[in-house]
Amino acid sequence: MREILPLFFLPLFLIAGCSGSSIEKSSWPVMGTIASVQAREKGDMPHVEATTKEAFSLVEKLLNRFDPASELTALQNLSDDDVVKNASASVRSCYETAFLVSRLSGGAFNPRWRGRQTLDLGAIAKGFALDLAAASYLQVAASKKSGDALIDLGGNLISAKGSWTTGVKSPEGNGFASVFSLFQGEAVATSASYYRGSHIYDARTGNAVSNGVLSVTVIARSAMWADALSTVLFILGPREGMEFLEKLQREPAYPFGRADDVAVLWIMESGSRVTVDKKGRFRF
Repeated sequence: MREILPLFFLPLFLIAGCSGSSIEKSSWPVMGTIASVQAREKGDMPHVEATTKEAFSLVEKLLNRFDPASELTALQNLSDDDVVKNASASVRSCYETAFLVSRLSGGAFNPRWRGRQTLDLGAIAKGFALDLAAASYLQVAASKKSGDALIDLGGNLISAKGSWTTGVKSPEGNGFASVFSLFQGEAVATSASYYRGSHIYDARTGNAVSNGVLSVTVIARSAMWADALSTVLFILGPREGMEFLEKLQREPAYPFGRADDVAVLWIMESGSRVTVDKKGRFRF
């Protein structure tokens, strides 16, 4: 499982929607990290900022393991099934996905990795918050005819509207290991060790992961799934990770039915790169 990560994704090319437009950006601290929103038109910033702050505040209030008054804390002593039954409807899918990934990964990803009567959604909640924010903004954008927006939470990104080009930093710190485009509704997340050292743990052993993986980047049509998959695929490594992705294809509760619904890039300590990328999303 994973602690809060610093910003791994930095905008590379932010393509304006039309001639003469400029990108507006706003940032603020939330959920133990930094959130930011970007809009291609100045008049859209109030809408994307307001909807994003509302979504992030809701997730922070309900799913904060550090808050003794949070819903997550109140539910942590219950069984997995009872947690889902008693969770607020607005965040139930986050719990469901965490328990599903835990089961399918053989416990490598485990929201109870700190103990049986604990819950920690730190490896999935940021992605869930991004999905919630993007959906909220899209509703507002439809009624107010608002334009393109990109939402960032701790380095995890989602294109709430429009297409954006960005990249994952090179482990050597000299530029980007890869660049790629995010289309509307798509998200990207990364798990990496080359900024903070070993801080990603295999819940099966309780030990920091040491498998030759430097980073894993996942592009998916859900920030919640990209967030969870980047963690579990870091823990499993390329070989087990590919087997895990194949297992997901056969899981009725998995929302993506085809192998090309997600793109994955592993960067290894050896310098090699391993991809699951049938659509050629990653450009080197």
